[in-house]
Amino acid sequence: MAYGKLGRKSAQRKALLRDLTADLFINERIETTEARAKELRSVAEKMITFGKRGDLHARRQASQFIRNEVANEETGEKVLQKLFGDIAPRYADRQGGYTRIMKVGPRRGDGAPMVIIELV
Repeated sequence: MAYGKLGRKSAQRKALLRDLTADLFINERIETTEARAKELRSVAEKMITFGKRGDLHARRQASQFIRNEVANEETGEKVLQKLFGDIAPRYADRQGGYTRIMKVGPRRGDGAPMVIIELV
């Protein structure tokens, strides 16, 4: 399977993708570069598929990748709880395509193409 290296070593790339995935599930919409969003899409959709399965093995597979930080300060809800309890049931009857990428325009500093990636 081909993937983008994003100009990083493998450990840095994995850390970037796991943090972007957690941020996407917390906020349900983030702005990032186009290359990062395209890589994030495959990871996020795989995690949502784990959430749709909903069994213990799927939860453990998702927890291996996602850092379980606090998603909601008021309730103390964590990212995995939000994924398995709120996000995944929303897509129970949907067969993939859980994210949408919309182009915003170039970044002011270096002209990198910026996009908004959000959960559908």
